[in-house]
Amino acid sequence: MIRPSLTDEALRIIGRSDDPPRSLESVMEQIADEDRQRVREAVESLVRDGGAFDLEVRLRRASGELRWARLIGQAEGRAPMTTRITGTLQDITQRRQIEEALRSQARTDPLTGLYNRDGILGELERRLGDARDGCTVIYIDLDRFKLVNDLLGHAAGDQLLISAARRLERCVGEDGLLARFGGDEFLAVVDDAGRDAAETIAARITQAFSEGFRYAGEEFSITASVGLARHPEHGRTVQQLVNNADAAMYDAKRRGRNTWQVFTPELERQQYDRVQVEAQLRRALDNDEFRLVYQPLVSLDDGRTFGAEALIRWHSPSLGELPPDRFISHAETTGDIVHIGAWVIGAACRQMADWRGAGLMPSRVAVNVSYRQFLTEDLPQIIARALDEHGLPGSSLELEFTERVLIEDAPDTLRTFQALRELGVVLTIDDFGEGYSALNYLRRLPIHGLKLSQAFLQGVPGNPSDVAICQAVAGIARSLGLEVVAEGVENTAQRTFLLDLGIHLGQGFLFAKPLSPDEFAAHLRRQGR
Repeated sequence: MIRPSLTDEALRIIGRSDDPPRSLESVMEQIADEDRQRVREAVESLVRDGGAFDLEVRLRRASGELRWARLIGQAEGRAPMTTRITGTLQDITQRRQIEEALRSQARTDPLTGLYNRDGILGELERRLGDARDGCTVIYIDLDRFKLVNDLLGHAAGDQLLISAARRLERCVGEDGLLARFGGDEFLAVVDDAGRDAAETIAARITQAFSEGFRYAGEEFSITASVGLARHPEHGRTVQQLVNNADAAMYDAKRRGRNTWQVFTPELERQQYDRVQVEAQLRRALDNDEFRLVYQPLVSLDDGRTFGAEALIRWHSPSLGELPPDRFISHAETTGDIVHIGAWVIGAACRQMADWRGAGLMPSRVAVNVSYRQFLTEDLPQIIARALDEHGLPGSSLELEFTERVLIEDAPDTLRTFQALRELGVVLTIDDFGEGYSALNYLRRLPIHGLKLSQAFLQGVPGNPSDVAICQAVAGIARSLGLEVVAEGVENTAQRTFLLDLGIHLGQGFLFAKPLSPDEFAAHLRRQGR
């Protein structure tokens, strides 16, 4: 039997100064259950084989208090009956508490107090390694949060994020772990042996966000789109589960927001397609796989062609012909849109110069400029180089921006618009009325016109709501002295309605589909342009 002989400091650490243990087993009882077997095996190995051990363990005092200790042991002698173990016992509770606090900080989002991205991914990794019955990843994105954040400022945005986090905590409760995954995205991990716990939580979340948020006396509607992916059915690794829950969330957002969606085989196919598109997209520009087609911009009065909008098309050797809605959003995500957009500007200017050199004189060609392109500091320089290289006046080029640029209330935004206007290019807000409609910024920025979205034109003249929106856009433009171009004109009733509103420029299948450069040239020749 090994009889312990403990120093006064060792007795103090284990809380037995008044009742020294008389056997090794009595000492072992002070070690927390989770660590006891590890210490027992280390001692047995020492007695059997000699050597030493160095362990950090938890000690449970008689009072119930839990302490951390470093236990160092060394064998003296090799004979089993005569082995003597010497060592030291150090109280490392304070050090472990500091380390745990630092670890907790590294895993915690400072704004909401929830796990952060690294923290929740680490917890998910541990759960998958434990081979439990199953768990579900719930991916949550706040709908329209960015709009409120941009319009009201970051202080308001932070307060809304904190309020959203508290709602999500109440929805998840004790059934799972919750993290702020980044920005306005949250992630929950739910043990889901019964398979329905996560779906119950998802339903709670959408219900909880049906109620508005209040800030500074105003109420704002911020809903939540939620995606779910189960382990192992929808993925066996952390990355697969998060990616698939993310895909399900985007599908929920696409289907109308403030709803939830479980990952499906169809979404898996879409995920695969996205990976394929993004992989091929990186090489498409270098391989000369893009081309431009041109939809005539016409006078609604007489149908004569005034100009054209350049529309990008992509023919991939491996994926075939892809329309813009199949790849533009991916290019935005990867950042490839910046280089692709610069190519579009250069190609459109080159084509415009070719038409003019052939004696054809369209007034201008319009190109779409993405939000990410607009954020680059050298956009005015890119435009200036393209115009100069092809000997074009600025007025021959029209740049179409989405409404998102209107809410960038920053000096850089105004400077960029001013620099572009000084080049003489025409500046237009595309699909006006679909997005933010920040009228205050519209008034302040030096733009020339608006494009009326075909989404509203489709319902006229029979749909009163669409009629009202078209009338409102026309009125806004007229009061601000802005030109209006109508997109998606498909029948004579729409044409008549627009002319009655005082809108005289449009484009759509009533006049012509998008044409190749040669087809567009032939179209101009037929009109004597």
